[in-house]
Amino acid sequence: MLRNYLKIAFRNLWKSKGYAAINVVGLSVAFCICVFLFLTAYLQLTYDSFHKDGDRIFQTYYFSNDPERPTRSGTMPLPLLPALKADYPELEAATRVIAGRKSLVEVKGNYFDKLVVQTDADFLKIFSFPLIRGNRAIALRDLSSIVISENMATALFGTENPMGKPIEVGNDADKRQYVVTGVIGDAPNNSTIQYDALVRPESWPGYQTGKDAWASNSHAVYLKLPPQINKATFENRLKPFVQKYFRGRLDELQKKGAKPDQQGDVFAVRLQHLSDIHFDREISSGRGAPIALVYTILAIAFFILLIACINFINLSIARSFTRAREIGVRKSLGALKNQLFVQIWGESTLLCLVGFGVGLVLTILLLPRFNATFDARLNLDYMLQPGFIGLILSIFLLVTLVAGGYPAWQMSKFNAVEVLKGKLSMKRPGILRNSLIVTQFAMSALLACCTIIAAQQVDYLRARPLGFQKDQVISIPVGTQVNGRQVLGRLRNKLVNDPSVLAVTGTNVNIGRGMDRVSSRSTSGYTYKGKDVTSDWLLVDYDYLKTLNIRPLSGRDFDRAYSTDSLKSVIITESLAKMMGEKNPVGLLLGDDADSTDSKLRIIGVIPDFHLYSLADQARPITMHISNSEPIHYIFVRVTPQSLAGSMEKLKAIWQEVAPQSEFIGSFMDANVDAWYQNEEQMAKICSLASGIAILLSCLGLFAVAMMVIEQRTKEIGIRKVMGASIPNIIVVLSRDFVKLVVIALLVAIPIAWFLMNTWLDNYLERIQISFWVFAGVGLSAILIALATVSFQTIKAALVNPVKSLRSE
Repeated sequence: MLRNYLKIAFRNLWKSKGYAAINVVGLSVAFCICVFLFLTAYLQLTYDSFHKDGDRIFQTYYFSNDPERPTRSGTMPLPLLPALKADYPELEAATRVIAGRKSLVEVKGNYFDKLVVQTDADFLKIFSFPLIRGNRAIALRDLSSIVISENMATALFGTENPMGKPIEVGNDADKRQYVVTGVIGDAPNNSTIQYDALVRPESWPGYQTGKDAWASNSHAVYLKLPPQINKATFENRLKPFVQKYFRGRLDELQKKGAKPDQQGDVFAVRLQHLSDIHFDREISSGRGAPIALVYTILAIAFFILLIACINFINLSIARSFTRAREIGVRKSLGALKNQLFVQIWGESTLLCLVGFGVGLVLTILLLPRFNATFDARLNLDYMLQPGFIGLILSIFLLVTLVAGGYPAWQMSKFNAVEVLKGKLSMKRPGILRNSLIVTQFAMSALLACCTIIAAQQVDYLRARPLGFQKDQVISIPVGTQVNGRQVLGRLRNKLVNDPSVLAVTGTNVNIGRGMDRVSSRSTSGYTYKGKDVTSDWLLVDYDYLKTLNIRPLSGRDFDRAYSTDSLKSVIITESLAKMMGEKNPVGLLLGDDADSTDSKLRIIGVIPDFHLYSLADQARPITMHISNSEPIHYIFVRVTPQSLAGSMEKLKAIWQEVAPQSEFIGSFMDANVDAWYQNEEQMAKICSLASGIAILLSCLGLFAVAMMVIEQRTKEIGIRKVMGASIPNIIVVLSRDFVKLVVIALLVAIPIAWFLMNTWLDNYLERIQISFWVFAGVGLSAILIALATVSFQTIKAALVNPVKSLRSE
């Protein structure tokens, strides 16, 4: 019996090759896109989920209920962790994680760029990264210990056992020797914490000067609570800690009129669960992925899958009329309802299986292209995870049950006598079909609206004034294998007489996301005349303002003629002057009220505010200083507009002379700034791809349904032509029903799109206002696409000779 069912199924599918092809193409494309989107969402949703006792691991963050705007920050000062461990000995474990740019690592005269993370011994107690060699309890006990990743061990030592081997880390005077005391597994892609090696913070240069600086925030702090203490309880117990160590911050907020929030806090140290850190852009300094984006990706995947299922159902129901007599004959010969259901559902399952198989092949073939287009890090290994396999099998069963089961159930209920008499009629058969068409076009229009609005927001952010001139500036990461300050001097000497170069400068913070993909942020805070003052702390070199084309509002730029400029002078932004309460702060000393030493800095200039970081991140005032000892990590070169085309190649050639040990990975600053909005652009790209696929599948389904419906109305068309109807009249009659459905879909989709995108845009301080013309354009395009889709079939039907139409009936 099963063999007979398969024979009949293949025979029916071969007889209706067009129907089968449309379903296979629709299902395979939908499945391929859905796997990509599900993999993307799966990677995001499983961030940091592999750690044992993850429900007891938290990151600390500051909450400040400022009257202007409540703020949160996940960067902590160095003395916070020792104070926490001293005041709360019941903590199971606590560690700092200080991760910046890569460091120079030397082994046997070979040099490598590696991400050396500074952390405490409790790191290995809190996190479950596997320790392949060494003892977790003592691996980071000594200040000379270093734990290296498996990948770094292979790169440095090959197949040798690295345990006990010496490694030198750092440049010149900051170089320090460590001994390998452990090999740790590589951090997976879905880990917030990435590393090549781990060392103790106390061994790092500059630790002694910053270990008591409560106003300087630079790193994340992670705690592991004991099982008997929950998050809310410990946050409540931290209130005396805040009163003890942050009295100045509390007083300043209260002077500004800050009121306690719902938890009774003006300023607080709170905890964020490990599983939520990746989705919290504010705490992760803009590095996380918004959870709304992940949910949007999942919704798009289900939309596309639903559209494919709708096509399947519509085609199956429309085709049921052509198979009605077959069903009637089978029933009259004794076929039971459940036998008919199994046979018809089996055909649908076979189609789904072929569609899913083709979709899987497409997924494997197109994965590299998808990763390149969307800057994704997807791996087919994720598909072998039990959770993902369960998700795919559930989707397959759902599609076959819904898309194949419902039409099979309807067809198995046909009345044999009525069918054989030619009187088959379903109660208002168009309601379900029309509802499904409305649903799929509503989803397509919704995705199209979201795509356009997301793209407009990205363009708006890119076009917003940043307070400096980003064009014609080339940003060059120095790397770790050379001294940035020396390279800057050599490059200046090479370019000093070049008429195509307008200015050269150096800094420790890149603007935008450069080729090295490193982003760092350092803040400085103090009490000035009783006011709490916090700003971004930026190291620059001479000609920084000239390179970015920033003009001082008052005072002057840094000048080599003033020897004190590199020691005790700063330039501040306008917002910092306002925060200090000074109209003209030039000449005033900047520093903490309690500082009685000679370490305060003199303000020599005030400049307009500019965006050192993305518009999506919290903007802070900026304090700029010059130093002869602090490292330069980036070099900026401004060139003339006429020399823009060949400037990159020219600099690359000169770089080989001034820094032959370091790879040249320069990029234009305007491109780096555009990369700030990678998440938003990724959303726009994904929505664009999804809306295109959704519209294509909707049109494919509409085309097939139009073909089936017009085939059923052949007799009606012939009668209309005999009665004198013109070809244009017939085309209008056949098309208007489909146009009505598209209009209804637009009326459903547009309000939903407006609400969803307004909610999304509210997350931005700088946002667009949604234009009515977006919806009007999408609506008109949807109607024209629907008309174009059904026009071929309607024109073909209208041109048929009525004699032939009536004779065929």
